[in-house]
Amino acid sequence: MEKTALEKKLIEYKNKIHPLIPGLTKAKLKYLDFSEESAFLQNLDLKDTFKFNQVLFDEVLRGKVGIGGYFENRIIYRRSTHYDGAEARSLHLGLDLWVAAGTAIYSPLPGTIHSLQDNQGFGNYGPTIIVEHVIEDIHIFGLYGHLSHESLRRWKPGDKVLAGKEIAWVGDFPENGDWPPHLHWQLMKDMLGNEGDFPGVAAPSDRDFYLQICLDPHYLLKLADT
Repeated sequence: MEKTALEKKLIEYKNKIHPLIPGLTKAKLKYLDFSEESAFLQNLDLKDTFKFNQVLFDEVLRGKVGIGGYFENRIIYRRSTHYDGAEARSLHLGLDLWVAAGTAIYSPLPGTIHSLQDNQGFGNYGPTIIVEHVIEDIHIFGLYGHLSHESLRRWKPGDKVLAGKEIAWVGDFPENGDWPPHLHWQLMKDMLGNEGDFPGVAAPSDRDFYLQICLDPHYLLKLADT
């Protein structure tokens, strides 16, 4: 598929961004599959966060950083009624980085705090920060979800953020929406009127709509060996 002008601009800009997690290399990454075909999920009680966390970090990742999920159709959202509806939401719109609680997250680009909120409830985002990032004349909204409560206490809307500045820390369960620790990172071209929140999981039938709004975060994922 031919890349859009914005996607081409993001690729051109990649050498100017700061790592989201400094020191993260390709060798430390392990792509995770949370789809229907995922072997390790088959007999796992996804509602048991402690067991989910134990299996994921001790048996699957074994010291690596889990990554993946951009527009992946997942089964893990069956753990929570938060994703129920006339059509269950299962299509993940961002990129996940499964790391230890307390891991510092740094801003890849300069920007301004757009909004922040504790999105409470089992399976929700938990503490969430949205930053309006700027690339020349292009404005992109970065959503950082599943954070610690402490992350929200240091900012208010309108605060300026420098590229390379520590902006948040990954939260532990249950404060992070009751998930095994990870960062949900999502890039949007339009907030659609939302503040402090934005759909991170959509119904499969809405795929084409959200593909026009949610950019692939891989374009701005700078690794230490790239």
